[in-house]
Amino acid sequence: MTVVEADGHYVEPVELENLDVYSGESYSVLLRADQDPSKNYWAAINVRARQPRTPTGLAILNYLPNRPTKLPTTPPPPSPVWNDFSYSKTLAKKFLALRGHEEPPPMNSTRQLILLNTQNKINGFIKWAINNISLVPPPTPYLAAMKYKIHGAYDPTPPPDVYQPRDYNITIPPTNPNAVEGNGVYVFALNSVVDVILQNANTLTANNSEIHPWHLHGHDFWILGYGDGVFDPREDPKKFNLRNPPLRNTVALFPYGWTALRFKADNPGVWAFHCHLEAHFFMGMGVMFAEGIDRVRSLPRSAMGCGLTLNKMIHH
Repeated sequence: MTVVEADGHYVEPVELENLDVYSGESYSVLLRADQDPSKNYWAAINVRARQPRTPTGLAILNYLPNRPTKLPTTPPPPSPVWNDFSYSKTLAKKFLALRGHEEPPPMNSTRQLILLNTQNKINGFIKWAINNISLVPPPTPYLAAMKYKIHGAYDPTPPPDVYQPRDYNITIPPTNPNAVEGNGVYVFALNSVVDVILQNANTLTANNSEIHPWHLHGHDFWILGYGDGVFDPREDPKKFNLRNPPLRNTVALFPYGWTALRFKADNPGVWAFHCHLEAHFFMGMGVMFAEGIDRVRSLPRSAMGCGLTLNKMIHH
C-alpha cells in the first residue's frame, strides 16, 4: 500500500506493508489490486505499543466476482511485534511533506516549551503530569473565563516552560512520585511561532516507558524531529528538519525519547494539547494553549451555562 496523505496533508508517497495508526491520526492509502483475482485476501489489524489482550482483527479483501464469504487461502499478514519500538520510530520518520504542496515551517521560533511526561501519584491515585502538573480543567470553560476575565475561574499562574530539575533521570521511576493538580494556561502572542518539545520518561513501573499520541486542537504543527534520551536544547535543534517536515495534528512520543514540534499560534482561542489516549487525558496528561483572546467575538449564550459563566449570564 502507498501512503499519500496524513492528517489532511500530502506526504511524499511511502510504500508500506504495515502502518501504525495512533489514536487521533488519519491516513489516505492507495492499494493496487494486482493479485490473483480468483482469490480473496486477508487484511489484519493488531494492537501496537501495548501488550495485546485481544486476537488479531481480520477483514477480507474481496476480488469480484468471488463471493465475499470465500476464505483466503494464504495466512493473514504478520504484524511487527507489539513492542518493536525501533520499527515504529523508523516508520514515523518516513513521512515527509510533499514538496510544492505544503507550507514549510518558519525557520525560527519565538518561544520554546519542554514538556516532561511523567506518571505520578496524587492522594494515592495514579495520575499523569506535564512538568509535574496534572491537568484538571475547571468547571468554567477557559475561553469564556479568559475573554470575560472571570476572576477565580482558573489559575492565572502560567505553567512552567521547562521542567525542573533539569537533571531529571528519565530512565528510572520518579524518585519523588508526587505531583500537583493545576489548570493554568500557556498564553502565546498571536502569530508567534512556538516550539514544543515532548520529553518522555519512565513510568512508576521500573523499565517501562509508553508511547503517547499527542494531539493539538485548533492547529496543525510541523514535526521537526524525534530523538532518543534527553533532549539537548543546544545540540538537538541543529538536527531539526526545516526543509520538508510533515504537517500533522497528532504525533507519537516514543519511549525514553523526545519529539519536537513547531506551530504558529495564529488561531484565536483556547486549545487543548493532550495525549489522545482518553484515559491519559482524563488522568492529567495535557496542557492548555491560548492566543488572541481579544480577537474572539461575543460568545453565544448557549456556551454560557457552565461554572462561573452562569453567574455572569444571570447578571447580564
